[in-house]
Amino acid sequence: MYSKAFSDLFSINMGVKSGERILVFSDTIRPDETPSAADADRRARLLQTAADAAAYAGKIYGNTTFISFPATTASGAEPPEALWRAALGDSAADKLVEAGILPRLLSKEATPEEVERAREIVIMGKGAVADVVIALANNSTSHTRFRSLINAAGGRFASLPHFDPAMFFTSMQVDWQALVERTAKLAGEINGAVEIEVTTPNGSRMRIGKQGRIAEGDDGLLTAPGSFGNLPAGEVYLAPLEGTCEGIMVLEYAPNRKLVSPIELVVKNGIVTEIRGDEPYRHKLEQKFAESAKNRNIAELGIGTNDKASRPDNILEAEKILGTIHIALGDNSGFGGTVSTPFHEDYVFYEPTLTAIMADGTEKILLRQGQLTI
Repeated sequence: MYSKAFSDLFSINMGVKSGERILVFSDTIRPDETPSAADADRRARLLQTAADAAAYAGKIYGNTTFISFPATTASGAEPPEALWRAALGDSAADKLVEAGILPRLLSKEATPEEVERAREIVIMGKGAVADVVIALANNSTSHTRFRSLINAAGGRFASLPHFDPAMFFTSMQVDWQALVERTAKLAGEINGAVEIEVTTPNGSRMRIGKQGRIAEGDDGLLTAPGSFGNLPAGEVYLAPLEGTCEGIMVLEYAPNRKLVSPIELVVKNGIVTEIRGDEPYRHKLEQKFAESAKNRNIAELGIGTNDKASRPDNILEAEKILGTIHIALGDNSGFGGTVSTPFHEDYVFYEPTLTAIMADGTEKILLRQGQLTI
């Protein structure tokens, strides 16, 4: 059923070459989780599809490892040591343990100096690092030191959190070259601005500082050494300058469901200062904010560029829908920001008007009510 999809994944998206080492991983539902019946079914299919993808890669390319583990507690949390060993090799992992760095990396408490030392250790042992990593875990490992260290050693990393195998036949069927061109053009326009203003019909309004930050494009072609991106792909993203975001975010969707009623997040000086609304999802946010003040950080602004993406109830695909924007909370340390925390959650906004504000005060509308204007 998935043979063509797996072939495209490994050959087109990842550009796998003969002799390269491939790692595919997934996760299992923890005993303390209570997913809905529909989500439990999706996660069971995700786990099986990950195993099937690894089997396919092993048959076609050889030198493939598959590993699964109990799901982390949140997207952005570091995966367990067993996965680090599978990806980096035992020698590098042992050196990280001996240096006392690995436990601090796992808890996201490592200092910049420790992160740099870890990077040196991994690069010294890069011959053992997986060349291609397919992350089919439910929780995202995109915003982790684990991912960034693999990239530092030249490994190519595809992150597919919350993936539904049905996406192989929808948003993964995009015209990749057209997506590359559209995404690059939009990133160029964003990078001409120092500030971004966003408004939406549901009452969201945000001003987002960009000074010194570079917008990148995620176009799904992860063939160069050190490449990283989501699949399905299709977004322009950046880490806003910390302390600069102001406004109100009106959330209508959690990552995997439509909210019963909207939640408003009040943002001042780059952090969420107040939650308004009684929807049960509020309690998850309150819990995360209680765990760490860093989880209140406005971590990301993204703009969807995939014209084959359409699902609003799955954050992986929803944030790629052409003409949407998404704003994330929490960690942004892996793509140009300074906040490191084991939490990163995205929220999608529909029919936005997005205005780029230049250094001289001139303005350019890039999205008008969800339609690209460039």
